[in-house]
Amino acid sequence: MANFQSEKAYVMEYFKAMEKASTTSLTKVQASYIADDYEFYGVYPFNKINNLKEVSANVWQPLYQSFKNIQRRQDVFIAGSNDVSGDTWVMSMGHFMGLFDSDWLGIRATRKVVMLKYAEFNCVENGKITKTGLWLDIIGLMQQVGINPLPPQTGASFIHPGPRHHNGLVLDEQPAEEAVKTLQVLNTMIDDLSQLNKTANDRAGEQVMKKNWHDDMAWYGPAGIGSTFTIPRYQEQHMYPFREGLTDKVFNGHICRFAEGQFACFFGWPNLSNKSKGGFLGMPSGDSQADMRIVDVYYREGDKLLENWVMMDIPYWLKQQGVDILERTASIENPTL
Repeated sequence: MANFQSEKAYVMEYFKAMEKASTTSLTKVQASYIADDYEFYGVYPFNKINNLKEVSANVWQPLYQSFKNIQRRQDVFIAGSNDVSGDTWVMSMGHFMGLFDSDWLGIRATRKVVMLKYAEFNCVENGKITKTGLWLDIIGLMQQVGINPLPPQTGASFIHPGPRHHNGLVLDEQPAEEAVKTLQVLNTMIDDLSQLNKTANDRAGEQVMKKNWHDDMAWYGPAGIGSTFTIPRYQEQHMYPFREGLTDKVFNGHICRFAEGQFACFFGWPNLSNKSKGGFLGMPSGDSQADMRIVDVYYREGDKLLENWVMMDIPYWLKQQGVDILERTASIENPTL
């Protein structure tokens, strides 16, 4: 039976070292845990970087400079064998909490505490981290400081909680059969969505959802879309607006997908490609085929999914269609930059 305890311990040690690090020591700390041959997948404006020094300089140092006393507040922490390629990954999801003391990405600082939602995937091979996927909910941060770069969202806006049963930090070894059950439900659900894409069935009834989801499912979506609760409200407030507002949908697969115990996660680069036919995010139609980079984290209870945390690189999806919400925000809210 596969055991991921050493990889989890290694990544947890890395997180603790990063939390103690200063802006000037970050690169040195990361170099002691991360391999020379390193791949980084980040949300816009970071994107793909293949050099640790650039990752440290462009991603982590500005983050530490802007958010003082930064803490990693984890809600889910799991590891497993990648269902796509067989390598071992560790996933952490939660919020970075800090004092927003200096401007970040053109967003004006408030000197108040903020919660920046994140999902971080680390591939551990031969005792080193070789790949990282880091999603940050930048629009969620904007909303916290009073900036709304998009029209009103269909779901609710709030700081996302962890799992209902407070069991997301999976520190102990889990029975392998539990991960198998979780992946079976997840993969069945993915296959069902792919079939809807092929048939262009954009208003499937509750029976499609009830196959894999509890009636009282909770869906915690990215800022700009928002969160919702129960199958009917999920369909009303996200599924239908998403499916009816987009066309030419193509599922591109995942870079990483795994489960441990009752939890599962994945990310793609990109997961989906589509065109806007108007309405989604309150935006107009367009003829550009745009890619969506998405993270999903799931919690299974029994034989169905109970909770789902979703992060989507919405700024990147909009950028491909000629709308740069970071540049626009900086020019309006922080024109001195």
